[in-house]
Amino acid sequence: MISVRVRKGYDLNIKGKPSLELEVLKKPSHVAALPEKIPFVKPRLLVKTGDRVSIGTALFEDKRNPDMKFLSPGGGQVSAINFGPRRVIREVVIKLDENESGEEFRAISENEIEGMPREELLRTLMNGGVWPLIKSLPFQDIADPSQTPAVIFVTLEDQEPFQPDPQVCLEENGELFRYGLLILRQLCQNVHVGAAWGSPLLSADAFRPLITHICKGEYPATHPGVLCYHTKTSAEENRSWYVRGQDVLLLAHLLKTGTYPTERIVAVGGSSAKQRRHVRTRIGVPLRDIAGNPSPNGDTRYVVGGTLTGYTGSKESYLGFYETALTLLPEGLEKEAFGFVRPGFKKPSYSRTFLSAINPSDLTMNCNLHGDVRACVNCGTCASVCPVDILPQFTMKCVLADEVEESLEHGLLDCVECGLCSYVCPSKIELRDILRKAKAEYYKELEAGD
Repeated sequence: MISVRVRKGYDLNIKGKPSLELEVLKKPSHVAALPEKIPFVKPRLLVKTGDRVSIGTALFEDKRNPDMKFLSPGGGQVSAINFGPRRVIREVVIKLDENESGEEFRAISENEIEGMPREELLRTLMNGGVWPLIKSLPFQDIADPSQTPAVIFVTLEDQEPFQPDPQVCLEENGELFRYGLLILRQLCQNVHVGAAWGSPLLSADAFRPLITHICKGEYPATHPGVLCYHTKTSAEENRSWYVRGQDVLLLAHLLKTGTYPTERIVAVGGSSAKQRRHVRTRIGVPLRDIAGNPSPNGDTRYVVGGTLTGYTGSKESYLGFYETALTLLPEGLEKEAFGFVRPGFKKPSYSRTFLSAINPSDLTMNCNLHGDVRACVNCGTCASVCPVDILPQFTMKCVLADEVEESLEHGLLDCVECGLCSYVCPSKIELRDILRKAKAEYYKELEAGD
């Protein structure tokens, strides 16, 4: 194993960590696909309201590559197709049948995989709807099947709170995970499997021989972009691919069984969550089904995905294709009397001006900015936590000045969009959003020029 030390980063000490308890949820009445939440995809609908679909029926395709199909996570009737502004397709909602039918795909044995031509394997993964689980650096778009990467990174865990614990979603699936790695090695000879220092999987017999890199450091040391930055030996590795550990199981499930995988293990956490646990459920499940009963005061925010990198949902919305966590946090709308003179012993913050800097306890985090947006003061706080050693404050200023080349020289494409710069910024500047949007715009220009 190769040890990778990441010296910058930050672990948030906040309340709400999910327990290792795993609850199997009952079958939902509806599931949905959310094209809007799949970055860069330009969806073209293949179904209409009232159509009958099976598990694995194609719901929409990517206009950029019509062979890239996105399949139904349930069998039943398309009950609604919801649009947002400018006719953006937000949700394709399916009312599930009591007895769902499913499309049949080709099941492939381990011996067949080892001798299968790469192009045939590519078609199998794309037809089975699991290819979008393989993503590429640095833009975090779906991997281009016409390319061959220098490396495929597999991350066994995500250090961002509150993501699924690898003990819950991986430890009992060692053989299936190994089969998934065999699939990836047919796509690229170099597959790097990264685990966090102290991970329980390091002592698991089924996983220990498969792990190639141990990542030492605070969040986001295990992020594939961070691992790539600290291990790359050539410029070609900047365009590497990556897959999350739980998604490797979905790749393997398709080829092992010949059925489209619909199960997800989702972590439910946050200080407003009454039932902090892991749940086994469906892709596209309604958020209300997994949220349980949040705190009754009515000011709970549903954060879908990462605590620092996710997006705001609601109990009426659904779980996206990639999301594996739901965090319930208080909005923090109540006014704090004499807050300006309080020492902040129980207020989570990176700043040492609060006494929470010496409080080792997990603290209640809410969604209040606790201050107004101000101009950047070049304090360098964001740079002190950036795991890929860019200077976010200068990169941000280049972006706002429309100096694209200079922002690239400052390391814009190395940004892994972890959100730490936004969290620690004393001026409350949404640095992550600025850099993420700049990367996306640059990527779109590159695509338009091809």
